[in-house]
Amino acid sequence: METLIIVFHVLAAICVISLVLIQQGKGADMGASFGSGASQTLFGSRGSGNALTRATAILATIFFATSLALSVVARHHAENAGLVDMPAPAAMEIPVAPAPTKPVDEVPSVEHNSAPAAGEVPSTPAAPQ
Repeated sequence: METLIIVFHVLAAICVISLVLIQQGKGADMGASFGSGASQTLFGSRGSGNALTRATAILATIFFATSLALSVVARHHAENAGLVDMPAPAAMEIPVAPAPTKPVDEVPSVEHNSAPAAGEVPSTPAAPQ
């Protein structure tokens, strides 16, 4: 049964794609109305609107129906395999590492010298003399 639905689904998809590619776009109507494209159309100067549009609508309906049928079959297979309506897994508790017992060393204070060391640039420019 599932194989038959898949075959119809693939055939409907191929037919819908081909019918959409065959149809003339809205931008081509202007050229066809002045007579330039009327001699090159497949269905004559009247156009292909009714026949191809109706066939596309029918094939699109078949495609949607087979899509729905495939989803119902997949749900049925999942229920038989026990993959649907399973209880949610229990929540896991993650252990937290204990706080360190040894105090953290204090940051040493920085002493500021009034005279810069050799090779250092002073922070403020020296006053001119």
